[in-house]
Amino acid sequence: MAHLSQEELHQLGLGHVGRNVRISRDARIYSPAKTVVDCFKHRNKIGLDVALEALKDAWRSRKVTMAELSYFAKINRVERVMQPYLEALVP
Repeated sequence: MAHLSQEELHQLGLGHVGRNVRISRDARIYSPAKTVVDCFKHRNKIGLDVALEALKDAWRSRKVTMAELSYFAKINRVERVMQPYLEALVP
């Protein structure tokens, strides 16, 4: 996979929810899988416990799939960090 710029990484997983009346703009939100992977990417700042809780919560509520998590993990270069935790999710 080719190296992506910061702007391209920022745009991945971004969707639109609708118009925010208060600020007259479209509200943009990231996919749950992108959010979980970003937690692992910034685990040194927010803590590994936060990243693990995000992963467990998203997995239990079926908001993410293994394919989505793997895709974003590879792009954000945290595949090796997340691998043991992803393996533990699958019985």
